[in-house]
Amino acid sequence: MITEEEGKIAVKLARKALTDFAEKRTRIKPEGLPKVFDEKQGVFVTLHEDGDLRGCIGYPQPVMPLGEAIVDSAINAGMGDPRFPHVKAKELGRIEFEVTVLTKPEPYEVPKARLSEFVRIGIDGLIVTKGIFSGLLLPQVAPEWGFDSMEFLSQTCIKAGLPADAWIDEDTEVQHFQAQIFAEVAPEREILEKSYADSSCGTR
Repeated sequence: MITEEEGKIAVKLARKALTDFAEKRTRIKPEGLPKVFDEKQGVFVTLHEDGDLRGCIGYPQPVMPLGEAIVDSAINAGMGDPRFPHVKAKELGRIEFEVTVLTKPEPYEVPKARLSEFVRIGIDGLIVTKGIFSGLLLPQVAPEWGFDSMEFLSQTCIKAGLPADAWIDEDTEVQHFQAQIFAEVAPEREILEKSYADSSCGTR
């Protein structure tokens, strides 16, 4: 867990990383930060422009220090998400930055037929892996789109390029993780920690 102040630092770091790269093609170094940024943690950086997704890239596994992972993810979210064109410097004033810090993914230790009973909407993120196929959806996706647990599992399979019911196959691995989400309320404005734990799965 990171503190609210550390979460604000994380979002500011993500914005500066993409801003410097978009404007000057320079990659900043995460220096002079609290010690938690030296610890290996999974993280995703999400960009929204005028309320629409503009990019989302990250590291599901804790493979590098948090500070480095945020810098890398922010630049890649703006410049390397294949779903979107590269972010231009002039766009940055319209883009909201969101940083999601992940716990280490763990497999569900329950029978596949009962898996949907254990997926906690607004709390769990999902990773579905089968062979060379893998897909991840962050915890905030389900409440934002009104998914129940069954639909959340299905949509994660689809994200992986698999059939919607692939999660029930015995050779499919389904992992879950939790996350802390920090985001700007508007571009370059106040940064708050977001919680979806009490969200109804029937709302959008």
